[in-house]
Amino acid sequence: MAAGDDESGVREEFLSEAQEIVETLSRDLLLLEQSQKDGRSDPDLLNDIFRAVHTLKGLAGMFGLPSLQTLAHTLENLLDDLRLGRVDLTQDTLDILFNGIERIQRILASDDSASTHDISDLEESIDRVAEAVPEGRDPLADYALGESVLGVLTEYEEHRLRQNVQQGLPLYRLRVSFGLSSIDTALEELKTRARPLAELITFLPSMGGGDEEVIDLEVLLASSHELEVLREALCTGNAVLEAVARRGREGRGPAALMPPSPARATEPTREERATAEPATTLAKSTAPTAGVERVGADALSLRSVANTVRVNIQKLDHLMNVVGELAIVRSAVSQITERLRSHPELRYLSTELHRIARGFERNLTELQDGILDVRMVPLGQVFDKLARVVRQAARDARKDIRLEVKGNETEVDKLIVEELSDPLMHLIRNAIDHGIEHSDRRKELGKGTQGVISLTAYQKGNHVVIEVADDGAGMDPARLKKRAIEKRIISEDDAREMSRDDLLGLIFVPGFSTSEQITDLSGRGVGMDVVKTNISKLGGVIDVRSEVGKGTVVQITLPITLAIISALVIRVGGQTYGIPLANVQEALLLDTRALRTVEGREVMTLRGGTLPLCRLRELFRLGDTHYEQGRRQFVVVSQLGARRIGLVVDMLLGQQDIVIKALGKSLRGVRGFVGATDLGDQAVTLVLDTPAILEEVLASETTRRAEMLS
Repeated sequence: MAAGDDESGVREEFLSEAQEIVETLSRDLLLLEQSQKDGRSDPDLLNDIFRAVHTLKGLAGMFGLPSLQTLAHTLENLLDDLRLGRVDLTQDTLDILFNGIERIQRILASDDSASTHDISDLEESIDRVAEAVPEGRDPLADYALGESVLGVLTEYEEHRLRQNVQQGLPLYRLRVSFGLSSIDTALEELKTRARPLAELITFLPSMGGGDEEVIDLEVLLASSHELEVLREALCTGNAVLEAVARRGREGRGPAALMPPSPARATEPTREERATAEPATTLAKSTAPTAGVERVGADALSLRSVANTVRVNIQKLDHLMNVVGELAIVRSAVSQITERLRSHPELRYLSTELHRIARGFERNLTELQDGILDVRMVPLGQVFDKLARVVRQAARDARKDIRLEVKGNETEVDKLIVEELSDPLMHLIRNAIDHGIEHSDRRKELGKGTQGVISLTAYQKGNHVVIEVADDGAGMDPARLKKRAIEKRIISEDDAREMSRDDLLGLIFVPGFSTSEQITDLSGRGVGMDVVKTNISKLGGVIDVRSEVGKGTVVQITLPITLAIISALVIRVGGQTYGIPLANVQEALLLDTRALRTVEGREVMTLRGGTLPLCRLRELFRLGDTHYEQGRRQFVVVSQLGARRIGLVVDMLLGQQDIVIKALGKSLRGVRGFVGATDLGDQAVTLVLDTPAILEEVLASETTRRAEMLS
């Protein structure tokens, strides 16, 4: 491998890991902000953020990125001050942290991550909020803890102890014994039982009792629960739980905290505090606290603790193409087998070839499903990024907005996830700017002062549905009509013929906007048409529902994957085409007795409903359009989102797995085709873009004219 290739691979590995850290930081910061709004303190979450930034700083130093390392170090110092109570967690502090994450994202996205980036303004902001904690009476003076105990607490533990006492939480001491062979497991079980009820502040090895196989620990904890409740949850075996005595009472009673053994008698240095995990470091061969791994000669190993690997998506694309070529080979073998069956003298050879082909098909299907499964990623990857967009956009618009996310575990193809970011961001920005009202206006309307944007995803058959909903003002069709006429997108005569759905569909016409003024978010008439175009490129459709005063729902329906797909092979006018099976609801014989015309459009009655028809022979102008008279034809029913259409075809040739290849530059602009494929007979077959055909046929004549004029 060339040196350049090796460096490129290392860079990709770094960027992948750094991006994962940034996504986790974004999610945790949003949770931290919510806990701050709710008046709760979540030290564990703050510690997780501190550790993530510390890890990012280490990665930046390892890969020679001084600007990123300096930025991470600056944020790490601020987070350390927050952990230790030297800086208060305020909205200004949170804004600085979010700003820092945005800058990290920009550095990672830049072509030259090693270039210099000025962060002096960020450092000045940190200096403004980094005020010393006001001095006052020591809250720990009320407890008989003793200098021998306070002297061995880390700075972080002492801060958490003071915070709990300041909040009025009683302190308790838990004395427990663990066998050395099972101490790791036993400690984790204790932490799990204690977590809902108390905060475990520190673990102190006890001077009394124990032998070579047993270690006695004094656990200092704070809790708002009664002593008996804690005893029931924490006291197993020989464990003893008592309240820590207060001064002025019997300070030397059984509840007085025992001094630790000499193993804890040394105060950590300043350098150790700067890099220490937020928990007490015990003697390395004894018990770790929360967040600290046991470190010793017996614990060191070269074996990886992870059971996952990162794979470049381009490598998976290559594998998928290879599988696609094998699928073509499989189809060719099947066709040869069928031809051999027509020769009685070759029947034995045909049977043997068929048996081999079946085994090949089973293995190929398993391989195909495995690669597809590897390509699938949760939508939470893009939803987490959007949460940060909502926060910043809402603050810029001076609106109080909450984002609710459901179904972030829904999985789709990695390539689809990457292409979804921009369309979803446009939809959310429009909801913030156009949809959600200001708090005062919402109060006048009898709504809650906080607006809500819901981001929901769920799987529906071979599709995934994503809904972006808001509880804002909604869209008024009359206003949309008026605005379209003013901008000369449609005429008044056209407007009178348009249905409610047609009017709502005007928001996707290029250049259309209802905003009276241009803002940083919208108003230029660029965005919604791009959303529709990008969704169509992914083989999806977009639908809009809106009610004045109640809000708007934008529904996106997408295929789960764009790699290998199953297709229905059809014939129209002597030509063979493929229709993605994910877009096919059913196929049936065309019954001419069920045909009728509604508003100039041919439809058929199907199980009591009305199904619009599209004769592909007419749409593609393939010879005699009266071919259907006296000849049997079929209807392929395609449903995307809330809309259905029946495609009239001449023949159904069967189902086949295909790999779609993109059309060349000269044909890329031709509507109605998503690409081409090889069905195994060495002939190129076009694959229909069903969503585009549905949009073309079902759109009203006035809407199509508006799109053409714009």
